[in-house]
Amino acid sequence: MSAVRGYSPSELESMLGDLESDLVERKESLRGDAPSGIREAVCAFANDLPDHQRPGVVFVGADDAGRPTGLRITDRLLRQLADVKTDGNIVPPPTLTIGKHLLAGHEVAVVSVHPADSPPVRYRGRTWIRVGPRRAVATLQDERILNEKRRFREVAFDAHPAPGAGLADLDVRYFEEEYLPRAVDAATLAENDRSTLERLAAMKMIASADDPRPTFGGILILGRHPRDYLPGAYVQFLRIAGTDLGSPIIDECLFDGPLESLIARLEDKLVSHNRTAIDITGRLEVRTSTQALPALRQLVRNAVMHRSYEGTNSPTHVYWYDDRIEINSPGGPYGEVTAENFGLAGFVAYRNPLLAEAMRVLNLVQQWGAGLAIARRELRANGQQDPQFTITPQRIFCTVKVRGDAQPKA
Repeated sequence: MSAVRGYSPSELESMLGDLESDLVERKESLRGDAPSGIREAVCAFANDLPDHQRPGVVFVGADDAGRPTGLRITDRLLRQLADVKTDGNIVPPPTLTIGKHLLAGHEVAVVSVHPADSPPVRYRGRTWIRVGPRRAVATLQDERILNEKRRFREVAFDAHPAPGAGLADLDVRYFEEEYLPRAVDAATLAENDRSTLERLAAMKMIASADDPRPTFGGILILGRHPRDYLPGAYVQFLRIAGTDLGSPIIDECLFDGPLESLIARLEDKLVSHNRTAIDITGRLEVRTSTQALPALRQLVRNAVMHRSYEGTNSPTHVYWYDDRIEINSPGGPYGEVTAENFGLAGFVAYRNPLLAEAMRVLNLVQQWGAGLAIARRELRANGQQDPQFTITPQRIFCTVKVRGDAQPKA
């Protein structure tokens, strides 16, 4: 008997007894509601919400404690398990391998379910996922994450045309006079006899010259009113006189509009609230700031660039307290970036590649993937701690504390 692709016989035996694994489901037989439960488990393993990128396994002929029941594994039983893929109840059909294996001295049927390339996968119209060692129906947020997993392998969200948008929604003058000259060198631009539509299409601001619908990236970069099509495309800023949300708010601003304008106005606000102490007691004048502005610029730009704009009304939040700044952006880790490798060198994935390219063109990022490293360096130079991150599947929270000597007195 050969091993399941990806697992050796010894690994299968170990998985059979691992009661906490979210890659394992066990059924004693095919009686009762077991066939439905197996299909739900197959659907959940195919969706691979935890992003294990490894097969999930359904053992048939084992109890909940991982002990083989002695069930006779017949050809008929294996054919019934094969029907899971072909009976049309799971869409799109999952990739399965099914076999009979000798585990712990007994025959057990093993169904190996490979992660789907195009999640979400649904069983009778419902999307199932794994939550630890149990199954659950996916929430809307879970479905969004699964959709993003699919799009990571396909066309990025910001390259899709925005339904209902037209060329009049873009600032074409800004594109021709401001953006394009920075994106293309002068000699190439002078020799280029393309039409404006062809230029917009080449920069992926519209779907094509024949289909001038703005892409979501075009809306974010050139849009006159991006929130008409992406309700969460703004930054909410609060300056709070205290250390909690119950303290008085002394400044409140909402920043929206096209990318370059949004970033410029947000950063002007950061400058206006920063405080600089000047020490003239020594031979040289020494200036120290409550917050390292170069670090804040990197962090807020990263938040705007990497956040999710799809299916959310939530803005990016920048809350400035007396003792810290909190930057809260919708959308968890994306692509190959996980909570475990977040911020490590070499792990970079762009949820919004068109937006990322625009930020490079506009000189809003110095080098792709270097933003957090620059922020850490600038914070340390200003006597501050490294930024602290709390990462969930739905959001990324960044906290930047002020220097120790600038902490408010208790």
